[in-house]
Amino acid sequence: MLVTFKTKYYSEITLFGHIATHLLNIMGHSGTVPGAFRPEELPAALQKLMIAVDDKTNMTTDTTIDDDNDDEHDVSLRSRALPVIALLQSAIDANVNVMWE
Repeated sequence: MLVTFKTKYYSEITLFGHIATHLLNIMGHSGTVPGAFRPEELPAALQKLMIAVDDKTNMTTDTTIDDDNDDEHDVSLRSRALPVIALLQSAIDANVNVMWE
């Protein structure tokens, strides 16, 4: 499953479902898809995500690039969250919703 984050004044961001759900949970959302944050909810969601990204104990999310390949690659939570952080900040600046489906 893929999850696409959308807001009016920023490019769409598509993530794998389990990564998107993990980020949504960090931001205090249940992780249901589809869903949305209202403008007044965004600052708190962004703050929670920023705290998690800065937390040194939460540095990597374990993902397998190819199930047929034994090579595993760890991608940091920070790397996965940065595009979402930029999208959230853009939505805050424009006072608009963030939706995902």
